[in-house]
Amino acid sequence: MKKMLFIVNPKAGKKVINDHINRILDIFIRSGYNVEYHPTKGPNDAAEYVEKTGGAYDVIVCAGGDGTLDDTVTGLMKLYDKGVRLPALGYIPCGSTNDYARSLKLSKNPIKAARDIVSGTPCPVDVGMMGSSNFIYITAFGLFTDISYSTPQKLKNLIGHTAYILEAVKCLFRIETVSLKVKVDDEVVTGDFWYGQITNSRSVGGFRAIGVKEMSFSDGKFECLLIRKPKNLLQLIAILWSIATNKMNPKYIYKRKASKVTVISRKPVAWTTDGEFGGIFKRLVIQNRKRAISIILKDKSRYK
Repeated sequence: MKKMLFIVNPKAGKKVINDHINRILDIFIRSGYNVEYHPTKGPNDAAEYVEKTGGAYDVIVCAGGDGTLDDTVTGLMKLYDKGVRLPALGYIPCGSTNDYARSLKLSKNPIKAARDIVSGTPCPVDVGMMGSSNFIYITAFGLFTDISYSTPQKLKNLIGHTAYILEAVKCLFRIETVSLKVKVDDEVVTGDFWYGQITNSRSVGGFRAIGVKEMSFSDGKFECLLIRKPKNLLQLIAILWSIATNKMNPKYIYKRKASKVTVISRKPVAWTTDGEFGGIFKRLVIQNRKRAISIILKDKSRYK
């Protein structure tokens, strides 16, 4: 009999997953799985439990938001670094934003998501390495990047995605500029920047990712974007127009694909990673770990 580890964050989003646990377990068991159910006890619990026990399973399913997914992937990558055979990953999105799930068109209905997992196919996807930690879909700095981890969990649970928008409005009054030297593969970019993101996703913060048109989840390349600080109102308008139309103006917005990005700053810069606080760095090396894990997909229309 196949073995499955079912990790659940009972506090994710509006806690809707808790009403469906028994039905989801029934779907998994009827599909031939011997299931271990593991509700998370707090931050990093999923990562630690997967690192400790994950190699014994054929499939690991996590139910939660972007943070729960990130924790589970972190545990898998610990096993990857040890040379352990990795189980396939299934994901039931039930957080406030669910960017990665939105990008891959995973069902937001927990029951349908469970059925898709037992009838789907493992598909390889890239994972990012940021210093000594990992991320599955984004690492970023600058304007708005602290919204996801600074928004209170109770507010997220109460009003969902709207909570992030309210926090974004506050950010408009505390814009900071970061002076950087950035090496994007073999190209060096310098200047003062408002925002930067390194992504493997079509969605960021619940919206279409800036500047992302054609992308692959498994090509070993990130989509890298840097927004320069505008020097006047006309430049600001040009930047906002680029973002609104998704037509990047190269004078103010730098964009390219890359497998390795090195960021050097004069002062420490705060980063966010998969919707959570990612640390503060003056020098950071970000690398793409091509096809490091496999995620189970039923609908492959967004995958390539």
